[in-house]
Amino acid sequence: MTPSQKILITGATGFIGRELLQQLVAKKHTDITALVRSQSQELPSEVAQIVINSNVNWVDTPFPEGVTTVIHLAGRAHVLKEISSSPLDLYRADNVEFTLSLARKALASGVKRFIFISSIGVNGPSTTNTPFDESSIPAPKADYAISKWEAEQGLRNLLKGSDMGLVIVRPPLVYAGHAPGNFRRLLKLVATGLPLPLASVDNCRSMVSLRNLVDFICLCIEHPAAANETFLISDGVDLSTPQIVERLAEGMGKRISLVPMPLGFMRWSAQVVGVRGAFEQLCGSLVVDSSKACNLLGWRAPVGADQALIKAGRDYKAMPKKDG
Repeated sequence: MTPSQKILITGATGFIGRELLQQLVAKKHTDITALVRSQSQELPSEVAQIVINSNVNWVDTPFPEGVTTVIHLAGRAHVLKEISSSPLDLYRADNVEFTLSLARKALASGVKRFIFISSIGVNGPSTTNTPFDESSIPAPKADYAISKWEAEQGLRNLLKGSDMGLVIVRPPLVYAGHAPGNFRRLLKLVATGLPLPLASVDNCRSMVSLRNLVDFICLCIEHPAAANETFLISDGVDLSTPQIVERLAEGMGKRISLVPMPLGFMRWSAQVVGVRGAFEQLCGSLVVDSSKACNLLGWRAPVGADQALIKAGRDYKAMPKKDG
C-alpha cells in the first residue's frame, strides 16, 4: 500500500469491514476514514470516523478531502423475517440510492477508485451444469440481489467515461467462525454433534473465506488492471455440503454422523417452516469460476478452503456462546 493512499470505507463495523480494517491498519501506510451510522468504540484508534445518522445528515456531510479510494461495503442485507409490505423499496433506498449518492460525492471529490462489494446473487440463486463467470447474464431473483444489480448498473452509467475507476466484486457466501446468517446456523447445527440428514446431498458450492475476500479487496485497491472490471471471487475449491460439514466438525473436534433423507422431503419441510431459501443454500449448487481474478490480477487465495473451514469450526468452538 503506497503512503499516499487515503481510503474511505462504509460498513466498517460489519462482518467484512472489521476484518478489512484490521488488514489495512496493519499495513501502516494507509490513512483510513470510516463512514458510520453512530460513533463506534470498536474501530481502531487510527481510523477517523464520520457519522451519518440520517439521509438529511448525509446530504449536508462534506466528503473528506484527499480520498483516493472508496470501498463500499455497507447496505441493507438479507432480512430473515421481513415485516415490510414493500421490502424492495427498502433495499433500493439503502443499496441503490445511497450507493449512487456516495459515488456522486466521490466523483466530485476526485476519488480515483470506487470498489463496490456486490453479490453473486446478481447472477442468480443457483447453477446447474455451468459455473457463473463474469460473462454470465445477470438473473437476480431475491430483492437483495435485484437491488445490488440495479446499483451496479447505476454505477456503470454514472462513472462511464470518468476518471474514477469502478471495481465490482460479487462474492458468494463469505464465511468465518464468527460469520452471521445461514453459515452461523450451520455452525450451530454441526456443534450440536447430532446426526444431520445430509448424506443424500450431492451438490457443489463455491464459497470464499473472509480472509481470502479481504485479501482480494486489498489487491483491488491498487492493481491498475482492476479498474472498470467485475470479478467473481471464491476460494477456488468447490465442495459439497457434506464435505463442508465434515471440515467444520473436524475444526470443532467432533465426529459428525450424516444420515440419508430424501431431498424432496427436506425441500417440502423447509417450505412448510419458511426456510426454503436456507435449504437451497445448504443443499443446492452454486459454482463460481474465479479464474479472471487469477489471470488478470495474478491473485491466489492465501488460504485453502479446507484450512479455512477447519479454522472456522475451531474459531466457532472457541467463541463465547451468547445465543446458545
